[in-house]
Amino acid sequence: MILQDLDAELRELAAGDKLSGVALIMRGGDTVFEGAYGWASRTWGVPMRPDIRFDCASITKLFTAVATIQRVDAGDFSLDTSAIDYLGLTGTTISPKVTVRQLLTHSSGIADDADEEDGERYEALWVDRPSYSVREASGHLQNFVHKPPRFAPGEGTRYCNVGFVLLGLMIEKATGIGSRDYVRQNVFAPAGMIRSGFFAMDEVVSEVAEPCEPVTDADGQITGWRRNIYSYPPIGTPDGGAHVTARDLVRFMDALRGNALASPALTAQMCTPQVFAKQREDGTRHYGFGTQFHLDAAGNVLWWGKDGVNVGVSGEVDYYPDHDATMVVLASSEDGAWGPLRTIDKIILSGALDSP
Repeated sequence: MILQDLDAELRELAAGDKLSGVALIMRGGDTVFEGAYGWASRTWGVPMRPDIRFDCASITKLFTAVATIQRVDAGDFSLDTSAIDYLGLTGTTISPKVTVRQLLTHSSGIADDADEEDGERYEALWVDRPSYSVREASGHLQNFVHKPPRFAPGEGTRYCNVGFVLLGLMIEKATGIGSRDYVRQNVFAPAGMIRSGFFAMDEVVSEVAEPCEPVTDADGQITGWRRNIYSYPPIGTPDGGAHVTARDLVRFMDALRGNALASPALTAQMCTPQVFAKQREDGTRHYGFGTQFHLDAAGNVLWWGKDGVNVGVSGEVDYYPDHDATMVVLASSEDGAWGPLRTIDKIILSGALDSP
């Protein structure tokens, strides 16, 4: 009955134009719940399917984090290597004391290109600069390397997208190949993520959800829909924009936890809390290596994973260790994922799915 109620709730959200997306819950390799709601394409009236691919926004940071620790394993650099010294980025406001570890854990103090905690909007970066002209990670440097830092390296935590741009550039220098190709070959392939990739907005690719946002009038009523094609660059970079299916995200989490992507030692650091992020009413938030953790008041990890949001996309993948459950919600709007996520979180944490 609980899962029937969940399905009914998600159908109601879709009927009210508040959800176009997919939801998936798996436990121990078994599918507990899977559903698809709303539209894969509003333009053509194509219904959503469970195997549709979504821009997963900042969930991409998980893949960059794995790629980074793979290169640490390979000896190209260490967790304590200076990113600026390694990249030769002199003449910027970024301290040479900023390390790989700090970039992975959002403790570097470098200024973000669009600071989400200050309410800055990423799409505002492209009002006066053509977004279509930026296709590589290096093209994002001018958006942040001359901004004053938020705090000294290692003396605080603040979510920072562009730290992962720097990590992607380090991967490119170490391997001689683009960060997207590296992730395809060394993260997606060994994890069995056979339908995932980085697809450009101007590339014809089948079975990719159409990201869009509602246009509303003064009363908040939806009067139309707009695509997100002018909101950010046309193809993903190390901090966001990979395309995945819900099941591919579960495959990734399984491969990561199974030490199939990096050494057990570095994997353990990615899969455990490393730095305190913020106090919450029901516990605390911590960061790992590209990962985020929610702890209860006693310090127990309730779930860990990664969320992502941008204009036209939202989603999250989380693993609940006490329940051996992995949950994924992906949506093709900025707010679509959050209602379903809250409901599924309550269901899993209640233990309702634990009994056979």
